[in-house]
Amino acid sequence: MLQIRKRQKPPRLNITENLAGYLFITPTILVMGTFVVLPILYAVFLSLHKVQLLGGIKYEFIGGSNFSRLVDDERVWIALSNTLQYVVIVVPTQTILALILAVTLNSGIRGKNWWRIIYFLPTVTSSAVLTLIFMWIYNTDGLLNDFLAFVGLPTYNWLGDPAVALKGIMLMNIWSTAPFYMVIYLAALQDIPQTLYEAAELDGANEWQKFIRITVPLLKPVTFFVMAVGVIGTFQLFDQSYIFSNGNGGPNNATLTIVLLIYQAVFRNLQMGYAAAIAFLLAAVIITTTLIQRRFFGGEKL
Repeated sequence: MLQIRKRQKPPRLNITENLAGYLFITPTILVMGTFVVLPILYAVFLSLHKVQLLGGIKYEFIGGSNFSRLVDDERVWIALSNTLQYVVIVVPTQTILALILAVTLNSGIRGKNWWRIIYFLPTVTSSAVLTLIFMWIYNTDGLLNDFLAFVGLPTYNWLGDPAVALKGIMLMNIWSTAPFYMVIYLAALQDIPQTLYEAAELDGANEWQKFIRITVPLLKPVTFFVMAVGVIGTFQLFDQSYIFSNGNGGPNNATLTIVLLIYQAVFRNLQMGYAAAIAFLLAAVIITTTLIQRRFFGGEKL
């Protein structure tokens, strides 16, 4: 039997191709190394040291003392509790709202282009501007309390009551971020073949059954993406909490978040090493939460 031998490229040609490949990815490696890898390594270095910033920068190696300090710091657990509460409420709510808005726009309602613009306006508005607008709305004599009083519901001191201050930030973020995820869902809905819905109609399925049995299962990978991005974004809540509380996380630490606590550790207490340890705690929580989401929703493609 004749054996077909594969033509092997000359060694010089292989080396040239490898060098060309590495040359093309060099810019990416440099950018990733400079802005991702090096900062992470420096953060690890900081977390193991006590950093003196006044009178010249000095590093004192203290090992894992910054991490052991996290366990005894009450404000860390308050911030973590506030952030987890925020994530648990905001992420599912904005995901469901985004899906409802996307399905509504995809159903062929009249003037859907105008509705898309109206829905998406909060997303393109500056977060700081939105926060200031909502602070005006949440004022004791603001629009929200006037509306609640008009319909006979109890009013609240949204900015000063620890029981409702964080809920006010939640309402604002759900309203402003859901349209962004709506666009993602809308693009995914338009990729679902209409033949599936037509076949379901022939089998006697109603609109609700088509939504539950066809739309929701096919959007499972998109839902994983939306919730993963939502979790990462909500865990990084900072600017709204900072503006609402004037940077102190009040009232009574009710709006204190992990990222705001990191800011306070660095810029108020000048404790860069401890702030780096808190940042690694936040990274661990985000990674764990994302892996749990992947376990339930999966990351497979459509």
